[in-house]
Amino acid sequence: MNAADFLDIDDISADELDDLLALAAELKASESDARLTDQTLGMLFEKPSTRTRISFETGMTQLGGHAIFMGPDDIQLGHGEPLKDTARAMGRYVDGIMARLFDHADAETLAEYADVPVINGLTDDAHPCQTLADLLTIHEQFGGLDDVRVAWVGDGNNVGQSFAVGCALAGVDLAVATPPEYAMDDAVLDRAAERGEPPEVYTDPDAAIDGADVIYTDVWVSMGEEDEREAKLAAFDGFQLNDELLADTDATVMHCLPAHRGEEITDSVIESDRSIVWVQAENRLHAQNALLVELLG
Repeated sequence: MNAADFLDIDDISADELDDLLALAAELKASESDARLTDQTLGMLFEKPSTRTRISFETGMTQLGGHAIFMGPDDIQLGHGEPLKDTARAMGRYVDGIMARLFDHADAETLAEYADVPVINGLTDDAHPCQTLADLLTIHEQFGGLDDVRVAWVGDGNNVGQSFAVGCALAGVDLAVATPPEYAMDDAVLDRAAERGEPPEVYTDPDAAIDGADVIYTDVWVSMGEEDEREAKLAAFDGFQLNDELLADTDATVMHCLPAHRGEEITDSVIESDRSIVWVQAENRLHAQNALLVELLG
C-alpha cells in the first residue's frame, strides 16, 4: 500500500483493495503468522466498542505484537491536552495508532501530527475497516465480487457511506434505499462515481432489493443520536428487514452489529439460515490483520 494512513476506504486504490482482501484470506487460512513481532498499536477510544477493540487487540496478538487500549479517562485526551500534542507524543512511543472517534476531523488531526500510520476504527463520517470486512465476506460467500448485487437498506450512515465507496472501488453492483431525509451525502455519492459505478439510489426498499444477492442493514439510531430516536423510528417505517420484506427473495443478509432486534432487523431474520452476520463479524479480525501487516509490517 502507498497510503501511510487509512482514514477512508478510498485512501487505497482498487488494486490495493484487491491485494488487501487476498492477504486477509491468506491470514485467515494460516494458523500462525507473527509478522509484527515487537510492534505496538496504540488504540484511542472515544466511543464504546465490542468488535473493534477485541478484533484489533486479538489481531495484534496473533501477529506477534501488542495493543494498548486508551479510553477517554485513561489519557489526557478529553482533559485539556490538544489532540495534536497527544498525536505527536504517541507517535514517538507506538508503531501505529487506531482511533475510534466521533469527529472525523480529529482522525485527520491525528494523521497529520503522528509520525506513524493512523487507522480509522470508526468516526461519524466513515467506517472503512468495516467495509474491508464486508467485502471480504461477500468475496468468500460468492467466490468473488463480480456479478454480485448488493442492496443497502436503512440509514445512509457512516457504515453505509464507506460501503458505497468501497463497492465502487471493488466493482460491486450496489443499490441503496433510504428515507429521503436520511440519504447518503451527495459528496459520498460523488466519490463513489469517481472511483467506479455509483450506487442506484431509491427510497423504496422493495425496489432496492429486487434481484439482490445480498441485503445489508445497520442500526437506525447510532451512538450520539439518541435524541433523534423517535423521529428516526417513524421515518424508517417499512425499512425493517423482516420476513414480509424478504418473502420474495433468497438473498443473504448482512448486518455490521450491534443489531437492535425488532427495529432495523427482526430476530427471525438475523437468526435465519440466510444470515451471515457472524462470519461478517469474524472477518473484521482477518481484514484488519491484513491492514495492520500492510501499514506496520
